[in-house]
Parts: sequence; structure tokens; C-alpha cells
Amino acid sequence: MAFTVAIAQFAPEKAEVDKNLDTIAEIVVQSHAEGAELLVLPEAATSGYFLEGGVLESSLTRSQLVDGLWNRLRGKLRRPIDVCVGFYLNEEGNLFNAAAYLELNPEGPRVVGLYRKFFLPTYGVFDEERFVSRGREVCVMDTRLGRFSMLVCEDVWHAIMPTICAVRGAQLLVVPSASPARGFSGPSIDNLERYHRLFQGISEEHGMWCVNSQLVGFEGGKGFTGGSSVFDPLGRRVGEAPVGEPHLLLAEVDLELVAIARAQSPLLSDLQSSWDVIRRLVADTEF
Repeated sequence: MAFTVAIAQFAPEKAEVDKNLDTIAEIVVQSHAEGAELLVLPEAATSGYFLEGGVLESSLTRSQLVDGLWNRLRGKLRRPIDVCVGFYLNEEGNLFNAAAYLELNPEGPRVVGLYRKFFLPTYGVFDEERFVSRGREVCVMDTRLGRFSMLVCEDVWHAIMPTICAVRGAQLLVVPSASPARGFSGPSIDNLERYHRLFQGISEEHGMWCVNSQLVGFEGGKGFTGGSSVFDPLGRRVGEAPVGEPHLLLAEVDLELVAIARAQSPLLSDLQSSWDVIRRLVADTEF
């Protein structure tokens, strides 16, 4: 199956959830008009990332997110469009850095998947685990477009997470991110280049599509990179947004390329056939 994906990078207004939902709804309508079947938005798109003790006030329940978007989109969609959006999730007072995968139909919305970020950074400018809880599950889901998975930002820096998603059958990995720029020793931003290397490696090793949306703008003097990207299952960068400015990137995704890539380099098949042994090795490993 082939379809168009839209990747939106923008600068949310800090803690202004209603205004940010307005902006997100406008981006959905624009992406829909340009033929996108899937729209990917950044981490913490509804509120901004660096909220610290203000996470509770800007968090949303699953119903509040869905209703807030649908109230702004009702009557504006002529066909379905899927939307992945990062937000701070409130589940009965338990707070998570989360991503929701929504299928928005003209008749109404449907929650297809919900992922809670697993790796919460606590180094450098980050102190995330003080303010939100760690997720405990991997999200691999069957969407109307294919079998997809979601991770959030830091999760892809740990190879085990995309590996588990691939072993569970994901054809496409969606990664909302909010990454402050770090490292200016050369012509590019070091951490953004690291993201691109990570996605290239994930795509090549597992034969899967990788779609990443990055925040832009400034929060508390920290500038988010932008540079959102799309990598195909052969490890080729097929789309990249500019650094440091709002942008809507469109790219063509062909899921048939997944089977081709995995046949040419059957690393995932090798991994799946050895999975029981790998599980034993993990269980026997002590720290």
C-alpha cells in the first residue's frame, strides 16, 4: 500500500492548550487538503515540552484530546486522515509523556493506539522523570494503512525499543520528538545528525519506514531543532524539513518496499527465528 505522509514541525505556545489545539486542527485541515493519509506531529505538541511542575495543568485525558480536536474538525473532513500527536496524558492523576494515534473519519474519531514514553531523560537540560511516569508497554497497532508502531524521542536512542517494535511486525515507526539543539562543532547540529544516523540504522537493520516529527521554536532559551525526516526501509532519507522553522513536509510511503528490503537483507527474519534464545539471554543477564 502507498500513501502520503505529512510531517508537521511547529512551535506550540507554552501551556496554551486551547490555542495549540486550534493550530493542530488547522494543520490537520491543510494536510488533508494536500492529500495526506497520515499526519505526524511532534512530542508535547499540545502544550510545549519544558513545563516541569506545570505538566498537570496542561495535561489532557484521552477523551479531552479526542473531543478537543474533533470539536474543531467536525464537518471539515471529506475522507479519513490518521493523526499521530504528542501530548501530556492524564490518567486519573498519573501523568505521562504520550503519543496518540487517531483515525479521524468524517463520521467521527477513533483512538487506534496510545503510547506512553518509556525512557525519560534526566541528564543535561532534561529532568523528565521528576514530572511524569514511565510507560510500561510497547505500542504496535493495526491501522487502516498498515501495521505501525509509536515511540517518543529518547526511546529511539535505545536500540532495544525499535527492535521490539520490528519483531512484533511494525512496518512503519512513528517518532514524535522535542529535541533541544546540542552540539555546534561543525556545519550541522550534532544531536539532529545523531537522529538521522539512528533512523538510517533502524531502517536498514529492520527494513521499516521511520517517520520523525520535531518541535521547533524556543522555550526558556532552549531552541528545538526541527529537521524532521522520513527514512525508507533501505535506509535512504527520502524527506527532510528545514532546521529551526515551522514546516509541513510531505513524503510518499510505499509499504511494499518493506518486503523488498527484508528479502534483500533478512536481518529481521534472523532475529525473529532466534527470539526465544535472545529472551533467555536477557533473562540470564544480571547487573
